Amino acid sequence: MRPAVNLVAAAVVVAAVLVGCADIESSGRPSATPSETPTSTPSGTPTGTPPKTPSGTPSKTPSRTPSPTPSVKPTPTRPRGVNAAPVTRQFPARLANGKPPLFLVVSFDGAGDLALWHHWRTLAHQVDARMTFFLSGPYLYPASHRTDYKPPFHNPGASDIGWSTPTTVAARTTILREAIAEGHEIGTHVNGHFCGPKGVGEWTTAQWTAELNAFDQMVRTGPGLAAGKTVAAPFDPATVKGMRTPCLEGNRAAYRRAMSYRGMVYDASATGYLRWPTKVDGLWNFPLQGVTLAGTSKQTLTMDYNLWYAQTKARKAPLAQVPQLRAQVLATYRQALARSRAKGNPPLFLGNHFNRWNNSVYSDALTTFVKETCKQPDVRCVSNIELAGWLSKYAGVPSGRH
Repeated sequence: MRPAVNLVAAAVVVAAVLVGCADIESSGRPSATPSETPTSTPSGTPTGTPPKTPSGTPSKTPSRTPSPTPSVKPTPTRPRGVNAAPVTRQFPARLANGKPPLFLVVSFDGAGDLALWHHWRTLAHQVDARMTFFLSGPYLYPASHRTDYKPPFHNPGASDIGWSTPTTVAARTTILREAIAEGHEIGTHVNGHFCGPKGVGEWTTAQWTAELNAFDQMVRTGPGLAAGKTVAAPFDPATVKGMRTPCLEGNRAAYRRAMSYRGMVYDASATGYLRWPTKVDGLWNFPLQGVTLAGTSKQTLTMDYNLWYAQTKARKAPLAQVPQLRAQVLATYRQALARSRAKGNPPLFLGNHFNRWNNSVYSDALTTFVKETCKQPDVRCVSNIELAGWLSKYAGVPSGRH
């Protein structure tokens, strides 16, 4: 691409806004702008309502206190159990029309709400889709043991998304096993969901390693602690292959080193263009992509919160406006799909939260889009790990050449 065109494309993407990624009702300004090359230290975060536990009780925000720098070496997790990233399907390099498949990747942050678990799994079954669910550790860990978690620069037990009850831990443990058996992938959204000036942006590789080890501990021991007896983990956390950081923040080089130490495969935390993925720091870079909000010149990202902010500055709209807002989001998704076809079928990454923001505008629009798209002949609705496997098999060459 010519330099002048590059500058125009960069300006379009830089105009988009970064996600305000919390599994609670949020408001305020998104924190940063995406770029073609991920920045190392994104800053800022939207302000919002007080964080809540999975049961709805507001959680306390602890004071900022430094924590010791942990060892960089990951904690081993043996014996291995259920694979968190199953790959049960194979896809050709090219379709009959000579183009590669158009991969649609739908992923979710948090993955806590039980009713929404049922909704998305049911929808995926209807259209033969696989999805990626980025799990937050506290959704499997009982509040009574929260001080086991010692996050960097926060008090023991701190979490901006709260903790869980024994009942919800047991229900989520069962759901995770069932979802994996259906072919869905579990990634990590790590734990305390700390964003902004006191968030993950300052963390070193060693601190990211400790955070990932803490996630492992919550997955392995949380269900048993909640039940008061021995309970098998829903999956082996050592087999998690991808991560999305809180609010898409963090020093990319620092946390990617921690991911590489663990043998992880892809990072879904950056922002970028609609184009074929490449490897960065040894990991597949699966970004949320810059798009134009349908019917406007506003630039945003393929994430529900960003669409909400672009529409109403993340304020709840009157009920009468819901049909129009939902139609606009659906049209935005359709535009992005058409643009992918025009550019040779690069994958389309859509991010969502387990939420009903703005009278469920974004979840409902995504539901409609998945229903109408995943059965189209050239589309394959896949998890991140399925896409990573296809890219590795064909050396990331979109033409399908071996």
